[in-house]
Parts: sequence; structure tokens; C-alpha cells
Amino acid sequence: MKRRCALLAGSLFLLASTLACNLPALSGAGETAAPAAEEAGEPATAEPPRETPSPTALPPSEGLILPEELEYLGAFRLPEGSGGSNWEYGGQGLTYYPDGDPDGPDDGFPGSLFGIGHDQQLYVSEISIPAPVISDNVEDLNVAATLQPFGDLTGGIFNAEEVDLPVADLAYLPPQGEQTSGKLHFVWGWHFQEFGDPSHGWAEVTLSDPRSAGPWALEGFTNYVTSDYLFEIPEAWAAQYTPGLRLATGRFREGVWGGRGPALFAYGPWNEGNPPPPGATLSSVTPLLLYGHQEPGAVEIVSDESTQMNGYQEADHWWGGAWLTAGGRSAVIFVGTKAVGRSWYGFANGVVWPYDCAEQTPPTCPEPPEWPYDDRGYWAEDYQAQIIFYNPADLAAVAQGRMESWEPQPYAVLVVDDVLFDPQLRPEDYKRDLLGAAAFDREHGLLYVVERLADEYRPVIHVWRVNG
Repeated sequence: MKRRCALLAGSLFLLASTLACNLPALSGAGETAAPAAEEAGEPATAEPPRETPSPTALPPSEGLILPEELEYLGAFRLPEGSGGSNWEYGGQGLTYYPDGDPDGPDDGFPGSLFGIGHDQQLYVSEISIPAPVISDNVEDLNVAATLQPFGDLTGGIFNAEEVDLPVADLAYLPPQGEQTSGKLHFVWGWHFQEFGDPSHGWAEVTLSDPRSAGPWALEGFTNYVTSDYLFEIPEAWAAQYTPGLRLATGRFREGVWGGRGPALFAYGPWNEGNPPPPGATLSSVTPLLLYGHQEPGAVEIVSDESTQMNGYQEADHWWGGAWLTAGGRSAVIFVGTKAVGRSWYGFANGVVWPYDCAEQTPPTCPEPPEWPYDDRGYWAEDYQAQIIFYNPADLAAVAQGRMESWEPQPYAVLVVDDVLFDPQLRPEDYKRDLLGAAAFDREHGLLYVVERLADEYRPVIHVWRVNG
């Protein structure tokens, strides 16, 4: 299997050619009509489909992990369901637990993974980490074992059946502050939220007795940029640039409501109570990345082309992140599904729905296509599974006020379509994403990334070793 990678200058972004996905070609039908903002729930400013810009590659600075230093080791399958849930349509959240599976084999893949299962429940299960296998056939892969069956990590704080299109993630962290045990930190968000909705919490690692705490809100920022992915900040970096704040959280919401690129913030709830009271607003929050401006109390981020990530498209999906380290080198990565080529708001078969069509006299909205192309949203003519790389020094400059939050840009991208089992979107199976969550075993340099709906309706987990 091959890996495709490229380096990018700070102001340039690579969008390489990719295998065509199975979405139909753009259709001329209905190319003038999109819902009013009230109907679509999207900003009331229509933009024409855009072509993806082409970049020029330049080498990054020293001290950074390069895409070619990620050695692909293979993948493994997930087990059958347990505890009243299963892995189908799962993979939104993942974290590495170094003390997990202590009696497991000495095969170079110690510890365990906590992951989020079916996206209509978002229960959490702990699994073993079998040796990954490189193969084009998913049947050849080893299968993880269930160590703890699925359970509600939030202890009833959140309920996936009560919210619209929920998103969530996990991050294990050893004891901080006055804590006496390591915690599974969690975050929840959903498609439409009010400003300041409580979204974060923590729990014990025993899923049958999680003793969940929270939820808490992050002061000063809308949930559209804080409530999805979650991962650990290395201790030494945090001590220098975000003292006491060891967790990185953020979100990329398709469209422009959450800014024009992935957002990231440092926080540490243990600084404000052990635990903070339910409903508390955490004041210790440091922005590391935000492609736009947060107006006080505004649900939507204010942004334009001057504050966007290079290569940004409304149909991008960044679902997971990790802070990689290898020796004295590092990188902050985001994983997801990158829109390539022309993009539009409307339907998967290419029918465009202008935002203001319902306000016209008479209304000019097109007829929605038949299933499975009737899901209205942001679409593109092609997609890539990508890992994008950020320089932690740039995030440090943002934390110290020496750079604006939208100035950092990816310095490299790794396109991983070639190792996926199913590198295509499938509207008929509600497959809108290629990659899901990510987790990193810092001690052993192992990166775990979810490929969604790759084993029929279950995800598989791909493994890379960060060499050096």
C-alpha cells in the first residue's frame, strides 16, 4: 500500500488528485435554489461553488514531524456489540489508555482504547489493541476484544436520542491537580446549539460505575468551536505555554458558523474544582486556533476569506485530532474528510439550493431529489481522507498573543486514501465521512485513526508508528 504526502508552505495548502468517489456528477437541475436561512439553518449568504486552489510545496522548519515519518502498520477490526450497544456507525470518539489490558500479549501494542460506538447512543466501550495487519481484505485483520462492555460514560448527563446530530469525543488524562485517579474526559455537541450550552465533563475509567461529573461550558466561546474533538496536550508544552491546561478541545462545523477551519482551545477543569459543580462555566480557556472572530455571546463565528484556513471548503469534515511527539519533534494533527474540487450547498447529486430561494417571489427552490440524495447540506464533487499537520510553535504564538488565532496554517498533509478499505462516501448508507476519531500512544509513538463504515457498518482502526 502506498502513502501520498506533501509539504506545504504556511500560506499554501495541498489538495492532491484522488480516487473519484461514487457521488454522481454535478447536475444542471436546480442550480439556482437553496433554502432560506431559517429553513436550512445556515447563514443567509449564498456563495457560488468554488474551485480548490492549487499550492506550491516548500519544506517546513526544523523540529516538526513530517508525513513520511508516519510508518503505516496496518489495521484491526472491532468486536461484536456488548452492553446494549455496538460499533455500527461508530467511531466519533477514541482515546488511548496506557494502563489498559495489563494481561494482554507482549506484541508491541500495549494498553487499550476507549471508543464511542453507535452514533444514536454514543455509549463507550474499552477494547484491546491487537497487532495490526496490512491487507486489502478486511477479513484478514485481527479483531479487538471487548474489555469493558458499552456503557453510558456521561451517567445520563447527555442523551444522544434527545439531541440533533450529536458529536462527541474522549481523552484519557492521568490525575491532575487534586485528583486521585486518572479521568476519561468527554465532550458533547450537536448540530444546533445555544451559546454557552454545557458540553464537557469527566468520568472514571470503570464504565459500570463512571461517577460522571459535569457538564461544564467553556467561557467566552460558542459551542460551534469547542464541542467535538478532544485530546491531551503534552505536559512540557503545557507547562510553558498553557500552565495548568492539559486538554485541547475544539470543533469544525461544516459551513461557516464555526469559522473557516478547525478550532482548538486549551482548558483544565480541575483548576476550578474537583470536580467543578454541574453547569459551571470554566474561565481558564486559552485559544490556540480559531479561523474567525468570536463576538460576545454570539452563536456564530464571524469570518471571511481573510481569516480562513488555506484550502478551506464548506464541505470539509475534521473529526479528530492528536498532539504527536517523537523525540524533540512534534506536530498537532487533525484527521478528517477533505472536500476536493467544486463544492455547493444542496444535495449529494449536485443540485444546488441557494440560501435565499424561499424568499424569492415566487420561491425558486428546486425539488429535493429522491432518496438517497435528499440529504441537504454541504457537498463536494470529490473527497480525500487527510491528516493535516500544524506547527505547535504557531499555536504557542497564538497562546502568547504573538499571532492571531487564524494565522497558523497547516505545513503538511498526508492523504491516506490508499490504505482505506472503502475510500468513498455512500449516501445510501449514511456514510458522510471517511475518517473519524484519533488517539495517540505517546510512549510508544503509535497513532490510531478510525475509518468509518469500513467493515460493513462498523469502523476499523488504522495504526501508524511515528518514527524517531
